Amino acid sequence: MKPAPFDYVRPRSLEEAVRVLADAGEDVLALAGGQSLLPLLALRMASVRMLVDIGRLGALRQVEDGGDNVVIGAAVTHAEIEDGRVPDPGRGLMKRVAARIAYRAIRNQGTIGGSVAMADPAADWPACLIALEAKARIVGPKGSRMVPVADLIQDIYTTSLARDELIVAFEIPRLDARVKTGLAKVARKTGAFAMSLAIAVVDDGPRAVRVVLAGAGSRAVRLPMTSDVMQSSTLPESVLRDAIGRDLAQSMDATDDYAIRLHSAVVLRAIAEARSK
Repeated sequence: MKPAPFDYVRPRSLEEAVRVLADAGEDVLALAGGQSLLPLLALRMASVRMLVDIGRLGALRQVEDGGDNVVIGAAVTHAEIEDGRVPDPGRGLMKRVAARIAYRAIRNQGTIGGSVAMADPAADWPACLIALEAKARIVGPKGSRMVPVADLIQDIYTTSLARDELIVAFEIPRLDARVKTGLAKVARKTGAFAMSLAIAVVDDGPRAVRVVLAGAGSRAVRLPMTSDVMQSSTLPESVLRDAIGRDLAQSMDATDDYAIRLHSAVVLRAIAEARSK
C-alpha cells in the first residue's frame, strides 16, 4: 500500500524545524530515520498532514564525551552506535543493544531519538536508556528542558513531548568499570520487535541495581522489587523469582501463563549474564 498524500518539509536548522512544527498546527510529525513511522503510514495505520524531516540536522547528530557523561545526538543511527563510531557510556551495552535491532539496513537509517519518540513498548532504546538513567534534551519554542527518559515515555506510543518539541540529544552517565550489565531478548523472528526484552545493570560498589523490562506492558519499566532484592549479595533464587513475579503482576498487560514464563525467563537471563561477568 501507499500512504495518504502529505506535505514534506526539510528544515535547514533546528530553529527552523521547531518553527515549522509550531506553525503547522495539528497532524504534523517529525521524521528522523523513518524506519517505524513510514511503514505505519504506508499501511495507513497512521496518517499525517505534514512530515518535517529532521534526520540530517547537524544539531541532532552531535556527540560529546564529557568524561562522566556522554551526550549522543538524537539523529545518531543504530549502526553508528553498533560500529563504535560514538562513545558507549554503557561499556559495551549500547553496542550490543544496537546490534540486535532488526536488520542492518534498518540500523543504517533508524535513529536513537526516533526510537524513543515513537515510544513503542517493545523498542530496544527506551529500555536501555532507562536502565542507564539517561536524560533527554528537549527543545521547543519555549526553550529547552531536560527530562529523564523514564519520565518522558508515558504510555504506548505516548510521550510527554509537546507537538512542537523535539528530542535533541541524550545525556547518559558513564558506567563505572565495576558495573556489570546483562541483556536478554526474545523475538518471534529476526528483525521483529521483541516479545520480551530485559536489561540488568548491577553495581558491585553501592549495589545500585536496575532491572528494566520491555514488551510486557504499555512501556518499558524498571522492575522495582526485583531491583531492590538484588541489593543483597546473598540472594536465594526463590526470593528473586518471587520478586520478579510480583513486578510482572503490576506491569504486564497480559497475564496468561506463557507470558509470565516468557518474561520471567528473559529477566532471569539478563540478571544471570550480568552476574557472570
